[in-house]
Amino acid sequence: SAWNEYKKSGTVHGIPLPAGLVESEKFPEPIFTPSTKAEQGAHDENISPEQASKLIGAELYEQISTAALQLYETAADYARTRGVILADTKFEFGLITLPSGEKRLILIDELLTPDSSRYWPLSSYAPGGPQPSFDKQYVRDWLVAQGFRKGLESGPEGQEGEGWVIEEKVVQGTRTRYAEAVDLLTK
Repeated sequence: SAWNEYKKSGTVHGIPLPAGLVESEKFPEPIFTPSTKAEQGAHDENISPEQASKLIGAELYEQISTAALQLYETAADYARTRGVILADTKFEFGLITLPSGEKRLILIDELLTPDSSRYWPLSSYAPGGPQPSFDKQYVRDWLVAQGFRKGLESGPEGQEGEGWVIEEKVVQGTRTRYAEAVDLLTK
């Protein structure tokens, strides 16, 4: 996680951040944290801005990072007016080729959902620890409490291949959190 990397090295995706930040504290400025898109079932790989620029070219990297930061800032400003903090989010971009042969950057996949974003209630925001959230962190926390860790994606230790069965109360709790986020952001 970004918090674990920061505690260890003072960076997030290799980007240096000010010393002394506490868990869940707002960064002085939003940052763009690129990753590669993994094959179905595999985990995306976090990479540094330098790696991303080298991988796709400086001009395309600049287009993507600028678009992502503008989208984030607009969405975060709106969310705040609705009493919600958009702590972070994921955008996926692609390229299409126009009939002229020109390649155009497009935004793809889900956008600003509780599944692709980390939303916190503004009314209870308290930097220095984990925040109550309207996102999938609730499921992640439950999985970790059940013994989930990298390498056990196919099921609990001793039950590999059986997958993870999520308790109904966790499913309902997740559904409630997602619905609350949608209500706050859209009504």
